[in-house]
Amino acid sequence: MGFSDNSKGLILAMASSAFIGSSFILKKKGLKRAGASGTRAGVGGYTYLLEPLWWAGMITMIVGEVANFVAYVYAPAVLVTPLGALSIIVSACLAHFMLKERIQKMGIVGCITCIAGSVVIVIHAPQEHTPSSVQEIWTLATQPAFLIYVAATLSIVLALILHFEPRYGQTNILVYLGICSLMGSLTVVSIKAIGIAIKLTLDGINQMAYPQTWFFLTVAAICVITQLNYLNKALDTFNAAIVSPVYYVMFTTLTIIASVIMFKDWSGQNVSSIASEICGFITVLSGTIILHATREQEPPPPVGTVTWYVSGDSMKSPEDEHLITLRSSEYYKP
Repeated sequence: MGFSDNSKGLILAMASSAFIGSSFILKKKGLKRAGASGTRAGVGGYTYLLEPLWWAGMITMIVGEVANFVAYVYAPAVLVTPLGALSIIVSACLAHFMLKERIQKMGIVGCITCIAGSVVIVIHAPQEHTPSSVQEIWTLATQPAFLIYVAATLSIVLALILHFEPRYGQTNILVYLGICSLMGSLTVVSIKAIGIAIKLTLDGINQMAYPQTWFFLTVAAICVITQLNYLNKALDTFNAAIVSPVYYVMFTTLTIIASVIMFKDWSGQNVSSIASEICGFITVLSGTIILHATREQEPPPPVGTVTWYVSGDSMKSPEDEHLITLRSSEYYKP
């Protein structure tokens, strides 16, 4: 008995979440090791590129993203994207054991809430309506409503990069993750277009000759590179157990908005099904907020180090002196 397209998308989305959730932890451990021996990614360093553990996390994330990519071909974003909550559960559990970022009892409640919301979404998800050509997708992408969304997204991203990142990037998690999530919503619709083009080509309807296919590919590549850059900064600066749920909430919300506008995922569904999906989505968001609120905060890195030599005998060498070292930002004033 064959699987429906939605079932294939569901299985691939769940596998993707497991890989991506694990990748957060591997990359975080790699970033920590790299930061101990060089310049941290959060302040512009790239020594993590020499860290094998970071590359292991990167490969794991690529496998997860490939599974996610294929899932979008078979199922609508309204179904696939919210299932990313499973990656939060995976990363939170692994962070508890591998990074010693403790998960509290209410955090477990948050995980269960995420699962419950995901089940509701799966039950009421719409069936996928696959466009018959890239040209049809291009028509969807150039409709006025979606063009307004794209213009607003790019304007906000530029404002975050040029104005807010230099001032608040190291203290406000929404700056880095806002850039990731906004670009991520454009990544998803572009990747879905590419996936449909590949699927149609494999079915004998060649889509590679159309320039629109290569346009979507270029947009996806630019968005993915931007996402990875700012996600690395977020992971290196903030607690992994905070980055995962906040990124999920923002990315999922924006992706669903973009997909509903461009692909009209809710077209043909009754009000009851749409309301159930929204309730399921809100339930998942509530679970991620609970998980986020009950996790311990990661202490910020030391601002600086000041050392004094204290002795009554000026003829003593520094090795003989009593050393007083202050590493807290409360005492260090530039």
